[in-house]
Amino acid sequence: MKIAVVYYSLTGNVKFVANKISSALGADEVCLVPTKAYPDKGFSKFFWGGKSAVMGEKPQLEPYTFGKYDLVVLGTPVWASTFAPPLRTFIADNSSVLQGVPVAAFVCLSGGGGDKALVKLQNELKIDAFCASLQLIDPLDKPTEQGEQALASFVSSIQAMEK
Repeated sequence: MKIAVVYYSLTGNVKFVANKISSALGADEVCLVPTKAYPDKGFSKFFWGGKSAVMGEKPQLEPYTFGKYDLVVLGTPVWASTFAPPLRTFIADNSSVLQGVPVAAFVCLSGGGGDKALVKLQNELKIDAFCASLQLIDPLDKPTEQGEQALASFVSSIQAMEK
């Protein structure tokens, strides 16, 4: 089964999880990088990222390679109870390739809004459900045994689909 882990990471938490998932699954990694970076510190980080997320913006992305996959795992931080705008651009650019492909998703957050972000991502993809989903609170900065177990369970559920 050919799997891609497609993600956007601002502070490193999503990248940390994406690396673990792709390593465990032998998946290709596709890191989404906006051509104009979001601020990563202070008030600007929350203001510009939150505004961009709430307004449904689709930032231009650096070139990336994405083809036909049997399963796609999407990863995003939670901004203002929704997913990060680079994923909105990716979904719009690849809607025909994603159609009919099982999608799993994970979100990394510091506060709340993970459930809402997953529902909004699901709606953006126009799918009824993810084949697997995961929410982790600051997995790089504040790792926990519970988080590691949830990640292992997420990976196992995807591996079970390969059989």
